[in-house]
Amino acid sequence: MKIAVVCPRYYPHIGGVQACVKEVSERLVKYGLDIEVLTTDPTHELPGEENINGVRVRRFRSWAPGEAYYLSRDLKTYLMHSRYDVVDAHNYHAFPALYAAQAKTSNRLVFTPTYHGTGHTFFRSLLHRVYKPIGRKIFEASDIIICRSPDEMHHVISDFDVAKKVVLVPNGISHSEFVDLRKAEDRTCTRLLCVARLEKYKGIQYVIEAMSRVRINAALDIVGVGPYRNSLVRLARRLGLSDRITFRSNLSRRDLLSLYARANVFILLSKYEAFGIAVAEALAARTRCIVAQVPGLRHWIDDRNVFGISYPIDVDRLAEMIVEVSEKQADDVRLHDWDDIANKMREIYLD
Repeated sequence: MKIAVVCPRYYPHIGGVQACVKEVSERLVKYGLDIEVLTTDPTHELPGEENINGVRVRRFRSWAPGEAYYLSRDLKTYLMHSRYDVVDAHNYHAFPALYAAQAKTSNRLVFTPTYHGTGHTFFRSLLHRVYKPIGRKIFEASDIIICRSPDEMHHVISDFDVAKKVVLVPNGISHSEFVDLRKAEDRTCTRLLCVARLEKYKGIQYVIEAMSRVRINAALDIVGVGPYRNSLVRLARRLGLSDRITFRSNLSRRDLLSLYARANVFILLSKYEAFGIAVAEALAARTRCIVAQVPGLRHWIDDRNVFGISYPIDVDRLAEMIVEVSEKQADDVRLHDWDDIANKMREIYLD
C-alpha cells in the first residue's frame, strides 16, 4: 500500500502541522507502511528529494506570498499523474490539500484540515470567503476528516455539514523525549517562553508589552520564524527590552526541549488555533501555561496548569497573570503519545 502525505511545509521547517506529519510518518514507516511526504519549498534551497529518518520526502517549488497559500503547479501536476492507495492531505488554509482533492481518483482521501474558520488578517479573511466554496470541495472529496480538538470538529461540522466523516484524533507528544528532561528553573529570573510561528494573530506582541509592565525580573525567549518577526523586534527595541528578549530559530530538538524545561511560564495567545501542540510540549516539560480563551486552546485551560486570558488582551492583566502563574507548581498532565496517534492513523489508512 502506497501512502502520500501532502502538506505545505515539512522539516526542517517547524510548526504544528509539520510536527504532526513528521512524528506520525516516521512511526508508520517503522510499522512497515510505505510513506512518502509531498511538500513544497518556496525557498528553492532544500533538496528536491531526500530520505529523513526512513521517510521519503519530495519537495516541489512553490510561491508563498506572505509565507502562505503555497501555490505549486509542480505539486499539482505530480499528484495528477501519480497513483497512491491513500492520500492524507493537511491544512485547509493552503493549496496543496486542494490539489490532493482535485487529483483524487480511486484512492482513499484523508483530510486533516487544521481549520481555523477564517483568515489571519483582514485581507486573508476576505480571501477566505472567496476560497470557501472551492475549499468545500476538499471536504466533499474526502473519505475521512481528521479534527484535532472538539472546537475544530464543531467548526468543521457547522461550516461544511460533514459530521459522518469526522473523526477526532488529537495531536500528541513523544513521552520518551521528556523522561530525562529535568526542570531547571532559574530562581533569580522568571523565564517566559513563546513558541509559535511569528504572525500577528499569534499574539506575541502582547507578551512583549506585558514584559515592560511585570514587577519582577523576567526574560523572554521567542522561538519561531515568520513575517511578523521584524515588527516584534522593533517593538522590543522601542520598549527598551532588547536585552531581556531573545529571538531564536532553527533550534535543534534538544535545545527546544531545554527551553521548555527552563521556562517558568509558557504563553500562547493565538486568536486562532486548532489544537496548540506547543502547549502539550510545555506541559510535558512541567511548565505552567497561559493561553488565550479561544477555540482550539480553551480545552487546555484547567486553572491548575493552564490559565486563560480573554480577547481583547488586557496587557496589565497579562502582566499580573505572569507573576501569579510563575509562582505556582505544575502537576503531571495526562497527554497522548505520538505512538498512540500513529496507531490510530494506521487503522484509518488501512480501513
